[in-house]
Amino acid sequence: MFKVDEIGPDVYRLSAYVSRIDLQFNHFLIKDDEPLLCHAGLNRFFPELWEAVARVTEPSGLRWVAFSHFESDECGALNHWLEIAPGARPVCGMLGAQVSVNDFAIREARGLMDGEVLATGKRRYRFCSTPHVPHGWDAGMLFEESSRTLFCSDLCHHMGDVEPLTSQDVVGRSVKAMEAMQAGPLAGYLPYTSRTQSIMDKLAALAPHTLAVMHGSSFTGDGAKALQELAGAYKTIFG
Repeated sequence: MFKVDEIGPDVYRLSAYVSRIDLQFNHFLIKDDEPLLCHAGLNRFFPELWEAVARVTEPSGLRWVAFSHFESDECGALNHWLEIAPGARPVCGMLGAQVSVNDFAIREARGLMDGEVLATGKRRYRFCSTPHVPHGWDAGMLFEESSRTLFCSDLCHHMGDVEPLTSQDVVGRSVKAMEAMQAGPLAGYLPYTSRTQSIMDKLAALAPHTLAVMHGSSFTGDGAKALQELAGAYKTIFG
């Protein structure tokens, strides 16, 4: 069920495509002294996702399970990972840890403040607090400084069983998906607030080289330009 692709040195994209809704669910495994899994995934995905992780590394050796916000595709299977990896802890924003995760999880989360860094060996993950971007007041994103990879959750979300990594336009794909969603029952998927533009500016200022996208192809290239184009599209569609 899951496809495993290395989209950067020791950065693996573990992807499941659900044809019924024409959507990929992507999880990212980063090998390091302290391996990190970004997106715990849905409960029902856990057996297949465990097998996909096992193709790359020993699942019981995971040390961190990260996610943007408290939502089932981000952290539904979190406790399964904590059960099979006794040295692992959740990692998320401090707000998410306090209001949701520490009550839900069987092990206390490492709650990060905006700008705080999690070091896992060769990798340094800077936490960026992004309230309501993509959604949820607890939302945040990890930026891995050495590879300049932004794990951007639902930003750049687009449809289809698409390629693991592209240097082509993902913003256009995302705009098409967002416009379609606004016309249907999923309107409001991405809230637009008075802080949305400044948050997008903050993410663009990181100048990411890779955008690790949860739903759709990840992007390599001028991440700052892509994020600014996306911000403009969000203002038009949602603002």
